[in-house]
Amino acid sequence: MLIATNERGHVVKRATKPAIGTMLANLRQGNAHMVVERVDEERPGSWYIQVLLRENNTYQLEYRDGVPEQHFQTMTVSQAKVLGALLGWASSKPDWRDGFMWNNIGEQFSPSDGESSE
Repeated sequence: MLIATNERGHVVKRATKPAIGTMLANLRQGNAHMVVERVDEERPGSWYIQVLLRENNTYQLEYRDGVPEQHFQTMTVSQAKVLGALLGWASSKPDWRDGFMWNNIGEQFSPSDGESSE
């Protein structure tokens, strides 16, 4: 199930493409952040994509694939590209990441400070 939430706390369970598009279109100061989560009991971890409309009108787009080490970020000025990524992610399209330069920022969330997992 997809759950979309914005900065003001508005929650849409079973989020649809139109609902996600409307939430993105309504981002502005005071409501500049939204998250779309994939909730599946058979898939452990956190699976989400989120958007922050920054003060300079750029979009900070991030996604996490289950674990903190798989957390990526990119920036764009294109709302259309962000919408394409959100909808592609929501429908599990394999090429939704294309067109962006993604940076792995997982080390910012990892509890290990250079420790090996062996």
